[in-house]
Amino acid sequence: MDTKKLRQKILDLAIHGKLVPQDPNDEPASVLLERIRAEKEQLIKEGKIKAPKKSKSAGDTSHYPKDVPFEVPEGWALSTVIDVFQINPKNHEDDATEAGFVPMTNISDGFEDRFSFELKPWKSIKTGFTHFRNGDIAVAKISPCLENRKSFVVRGLPQEIGAGTTELFIFRSGQIIPEYGLLFFKSEFFISNCVGTFNGVVGQQRVARNTIEEMPFPIPPIGEQKRIIQRVGSIFRMVSEVENSQTALKDSIEKSKARILDMAIHGKLVPQDPSEEPAIALLKRINPGFQPSHNLHYEGELPIGWTLASMESFCTTINGLWKGDKEPLINVGVIRNANFTKDFSLDYSKIEYINVEERSFSKRNLEDGDIIVEKSGGSDNFPVGRSILYRGESGKYSFSNFTMSLRIKDKSHIIPEYLFYALQSMYRRGDMRQMQTQTTGLHNLLTDVFMSAQIPIPPSNEQKRIVTAIESLFQTLDSVRSLLQD
Repeated sequence: MDTKKLRQKILDLAIHGKLVPQDPNDEPASVLLERIRAEKEQLIKEGKIKAPKKSKSAGDTSHYPKDVPFEVPEGWALSTVIDVFQINPKNHEDDATEAGFVPMTNISDGFEDRFSFELKPWKSIKTGFTHFRNGDIAVAKISPCLENRKSFVVRGLPQEIGAGTTELFIFRSGQIIPEYGLLFFKSEFFISNCVGTFNGVVGQQRVARNTIEEMPFPIPPIGEQKRIIQRVGSIFRMVSEVENSQTALKDSIEKSKARILDMAIHGKLVPQDPSEEPAIALLKRINPGFQPSHNLHYEGELPIGWTLASMESFCTTINGLWKGDKEPLINVGVIRNANFTKDFSLDYSKIEYINVEERSFSKRNLEDGDIIVEKSGGSDNFPVGRSILYRGESGKYSFSNFTMSLRIKDKSHIIPEYLFYALQSMYRRGDMRQMQTQTTGLHNLLTDVFMSAQIPIPPSNEQKRIVTAIESLFQTLDSVRSLLQD
């Protein structure tokens, strides 16, 4: 289930008057709109806000949007944001007043109405920041914070006042329930009408104030605003329960995959066949001087016919390249860390084609069945050691200097898919963390330690049975996961 789209749909129904039934006994929104206008006129008289450029008489209907984007139910009114709200009002408080300070990082994104603040004296934040007070609606105006729905209703501030990042628009009204207004500002209608109007340099693009001011704003009667808020809250809580269940199921799927891989490399996934040629014979054909490893961790656990072998005994490693500078140059796709997906596959759509030295490429081109291993990276969540199996045309791609290629010396004896899944198991267990060092913010795989790692090797036919079993079980688990995304 795509819960984001579901939430978007709920908000769309809410602001179109289709989420809860109308009550003909509710005071019509036209009366509410007149109160809003009267409130603004009083604030202008008191000098608390500036008069709009074009004043409107009590009977003027120019507060209705020029282009009506949708019809509203009977009893509703359709106005514009500028006519409903005060935008970016100022606070006037004593310097010593304790206030709340809200940087952008303290604002939750998504559909939640959540933020946190830091206590500061008003003197230290009254200049150079956006002002707000309890009951205001705060909405991010910069991309991508706006699209990420960084917005909230200001509640719980000390002395009721605060200030925060300059990348906020603040909306204030004494007549519109703030939580209803927030539903509008989180709606896809509002966001989609902002996105196409951004201006500014790349990385600093914002929606213009006049775009917000002129946007249509649907106003339900106060009673219906309350019913909408209550109904949206109830539905969103149910959606959150679904999301929590999905997260738990996804975690369970990942744990199941790790368990399957662990069983596979310990000979517990498929039965053994004592008539098959033992793995030690395969390894001696690859390397006549091969001697089996004696790792106490596996002593007594390996099935009959299996043996332990270091990767260096049956694989060679090739370090990746970045760019050559001697002619002749050829244009080739270079696979980097960014092409590794979370499910240990290769994202071909992001492969960049660059000119590299032909001689260098000839030493570092991928062959069918190579395994690309991430040897340098900067992510703590995804430390180095991820791997992807390349199955495709030989001599077509190269790989960057942040990766290396594992090339099996004899793929008829050690099946690439089996080694790939063995490496996945090591990664998921966290073994790769013991094989790396960190310098200047980068995690670096210690190649000699990595290549000396002991891999349990079964007979070649059992390798095939293991791979078939893993892929069948993974396909079933992935089918379950895909159902969650429909």
